[in-house]
Amino acid sequence: MEHVILVDEQDNATGTMEKLEAHEKGMLHRAFSILIFNSKGEMLLQKRAAGKYHSGGLWTNTCCSHPLPDETMEQATRRKLKQEMGIDLQTEYAYKFIYKAALDHGLTEYELDHVYAAVFDGEPAINTEEVEAWKYMDIASLKHDAAAHPERYTYWFKLILNHPELSLLPA
Repeated sequence: MEHVILVDEQDNATGTMEKLEAHEKGMLHRAFSILIFNSKGEMLLQKRAAGKYHSGGLWTNTCCSHPLPDETMEQATRRKLKQEMGIDLQTEYAYKFIYKAALDHGLTEYELDHVYAAVFDGEPAINTEEVEAWKYMDIASLKHDAAAHPERYTYWFKLILNHPELSLLPA
């Protein structure tokens, strides 16, 4: 059973809880979102596998997950990026934010989300248990599509797309 790190609003660890239970109870926990850009400034998106425990079949940022209780954020981001997208590289911390959202299946996402970014020009080797599809997309087209069709995108990704820090990233 995978556990997440519960935190307060200042990102101090307050304990751990099984991942699904934390989402059922809407507990604030530490998470990360990775944004990979190619050298043309396009963002690498993933479409979450339909069988995911929430937000299945939606487009989102390159990779997102939770650090395990015994790992650093740097270890966690590298582990999940390789596991989900087949990309082995170290990302760089960009910023963090807190959000709370009601999701499908009666779950609540309440996360202190650490956003990381990197540049990568290759093709991912996706893990089909996690990822259904992928594509690179330029930011202007992506923002336009997310505004016109918000139901196609994950809740947190729409927040990331509209965050002022996005303009400072490698794109």
